[in-house]
Amino acid sequence: MSTEPRPHRVLLVDDDAMVRTGLRMILTSADDIEVVAEAGDGDEVVPAVQAHAPDVVLMDLGMARMDGISATRAVRALPNPPQVVVLTSWDLDDAVLRSIAAGAAGFLLKTAGPTEIIEAVRAVATGDAILSPRTTRRLLDHLASDAAQTDRRSAVELVGRLSERERDVAAAVGHGQGNEEIARSLYVSVATVKTHLASAQAKLGVGNRVQVAVLAERAGLLSAPRRTSG
Repeated sequence: MSTEPRPHRVLLVDDDAMVRTGLRMILTSADDIEVVAEAGDGDEVVPAVQAHAPDVVLMDLGMARMDGISATRAVRALPNPPQVVVLTSWDLDDAVLRSIAAGAAGFLLKTAGPTEIIEAVRAVATGDAILSPRTTRRLLDHLASDAAQTDRRSAVELVGRLSERERDVAAAVGHGQGNEEIARSLYVSVATVKTHLASAQAKLGVGNRVQVAVLAERAGLLSAPRRTSG
């Protein structure tokens, strides 16, 4: 019996058939990635996810019948949803921030090279996010509105459920650190970071590390002194 892990399953969503073809060619050049389906508009995404069970959805933002933000929100509301990566032309467009707030795990520029696209799918499929520290900071600033401030008490209560080490990891995620960087700063293994992060996500009731970062910001974790060992 084969012991090889199954390929990462990807759903491509873009209203431009040529873009989908290009992405398919890039992704299928990797042995560990399989494109299981395509969709040409946002209203086709939920049925495609239910039919093909992808691990990752590459989601265009601008589509005719249903935009990528609405489609992302609908996908992330499903039981055991796939991770969503939005495709965009601008890395700090407000639509990108809104899609991340809707549950996307990050974004890819449409000008990204083949290696970057493949590595992004691998990262998101294994629980990481595709956000630079600059974009994480911009997202958190964007969410620090009056409405977000009214959620502070709820965020503090949720974060209070975390262990000390889970709070350390959540704060590091909020500062835009990846798993390897967090592991180095806390003197633990990457596997341990992933375990703490998964536990934190479950306790906080969120689906990805970007949402962990949002709650960490609202609860004030990012302004607290940072621990680097222990």
